[in-house]
Amino acid sequence: MIKAITFDLWDTVFIDDSDEPKRKAAGRLTKKEERRFLVLELAGKHKDISKEIVDAVYDSVDVAFSKVWHSQFVTWKVVERLELIFKSLGINLSAVEMAEIVRLHEEMELEFRPDFIHGAADAIEELHKSYKLGVISDAIFSPGRVLRELLKGEGLLTYFDHFVFSDEIGHSKPQPIVFESAIKKFNIHATELIHIGDREHNDILGPQYVGANAILCTAAINRGTENTQAIAIFSDYKELPSIIKSLS
Repeated sequence: MIKAITFDLWDTVFIDDSDEPKRKAAGRLTKKEERRFLVLELAGKHKDISKEIVDAVYDSVDVAFSKVWHSQFVTWKVVERLELIFKSLGINLSAVEMAEIVRLHEEMELEFRPDFIHGAADAIEELHKSYKLGVISDAIFSPGRVLRELLKGEGLLTYFDHFVFSDEIGHSKPQPIVFESAIKKFNIHATELIHIGDREHNDILGPQYVGANAILCTAAINRGTENTQAIAIFSDYKELPSIIKSLS
């Protein structure tokens, strides 16, 4: 019997980088370009430094972040990444300066917000009537506090009972501790949990490692369904409540 459902967020509830066209229409830089510009602008207050050097250092830290994320299943916090960048640039920031540039990085998607997948809000509202709901999401630039704000802005925050964000727990999917944490919070058995996400390795195999179930969401992007181990697949959120009911 299914008692709880957890959702990934990016490309499962809202669409990754759907804010970029909004930024472009407003005459703003892409998020990647703006992050580097923020570092260049602040670094320039301390020493004469070129854009090429800032870009090279930022890119190298991004590569290191991705390696740790995919091999050790840890997502460095934004402050950790920026501390490494400025250390590599030979610049010591004050606590106030660091706090502000971290905030500007973390809250970038609150200014131009990503689009929610069509029908997701209605399905979440309906499922909330019969099941406990939670979120299990990796935090890359937007930390848990910002992801909560995005959900709140759509009127969805109160539907979720528990949250597991990688910047708060110190681990990312598919680490077993991530899913075990949700199971413990819900006070249920692993077999009573279904996780919904868009990535086979993280969102399907991850929960299955601990004995939970998983459904593959292709509503935003189809990353391949031919060899999925998911117990169900959906491309339209209208299908989800009935799928959950049939599995229950």
